[in-house]
Amino acid sequence: MDNDTSTPVQEFELPPSLRFLRQLVTVLTGVMIVGVVMIIALLVIRLNADPAPALPASITLPDGSTPVAFTQTANWYAVVTADDKILIYALDGQLRDTITVSQAD
Repeated sequence: MDNDTSTPVQEFELPPSLRFLRQLVTVLTGVMIVGVVMIIALLVIRLNADPAPALPASITLPDGSTPVAFTQTANWYAVVTADDKILIYALDGQLRDTITVSQAD
């Protein structure tokens, strides 16, 4: 005896609006996956790029100067001191210029 009392599963087709929504969600999922992969690839590329310029081995500051910030370009580097001066050095370590920063009132 076969006492199968379960209801049969009915096959039905989705309405057109739900079919469109299902396709849209599938496409958006694919776009998100591609976007995340691209962001990871760009991060890997940027982090493996050429290293930053080499810092000078030593910097000789004027007596009493306390460094606060440092910046470097391809041709020179600068040290900002606590007494509101910017000391610009050549790459060979020679002081090229001193700029005094004044406070605006």
